[in-house]
Amino acid sequence: MTTTVNLSRIHFPVTTLGPGRRIGIWFQGCSIRCPGCISMDTWTHGRGTTTIAEVVDAISPWLSTADGITVSGGEPFDQREALFELLARLRALTAADILVFTGYPWITISEAISSRPPLIDAIVTEPFDIDERQTLALRGSDNQQLHMMTPLGRARFESFDRTIDESDRSFDVMFDENGDVWLAGIPARGDFRRLRNILEDGGSTLGISEDKRFPSH
Repeated sequence: MTTTVNLSRIHFPVTTLGPGRRIGIWFQGCSIRCPGCISMDTWTHGRGTTTIAEVVDAISPWLSTADGITVSGGEPFDQREALFELLARLRALTAADILVFTGYPWITISEAISSRPPLIDAIVTEPFDIDERQTLALRGSDNQQLHMMTPLGRARFESFDRTIDESDRSFDVMFDENGDVWLAGIPARGDFRRLRNILEDGGSTLGISEDKRFPSH
């Protein structure tokens, strides 16, 4: 019997969350709930229940052409056993690099990672802090840390250990079966609200999943 997991969505290709054409896997459910988070829709637990086997079956057709896999959320480490089972299965099927985003501090999860076979090539840790500056690539706030865990991780992600530039200010656009639009990437402060204003000025409407309790800077 395979482990169950709650997922928000999967998508291929994703080009804004790591190098190359990547499979994006977003976990559903987050206990950290950083103020100002752009993805409140992924906070609620208990949605999108499926199994690890079904996830692997769904993304298997993409593995041969994917350069990497990015796991985000939600909070992947809130479903730790499911996360590690998924990563172990993917590691057995592909040589693509694996990047994980987590809001947990490194000190909280480092023992769990180091006690297992090397399943994660690079990981971005620490909670998003809306009051921090945002000057570093692959990070929503400068307190977040990029850890390169394996030789493959260093080869693939060393170029992201730098300040942000214009090449980072892009999004992947995804459409689901309901016609909803999803944007993948790491926006600058207020990007989603500026996009909404542009669309509304043109007569369209846009609902965003950003935590509106804390204004973007």
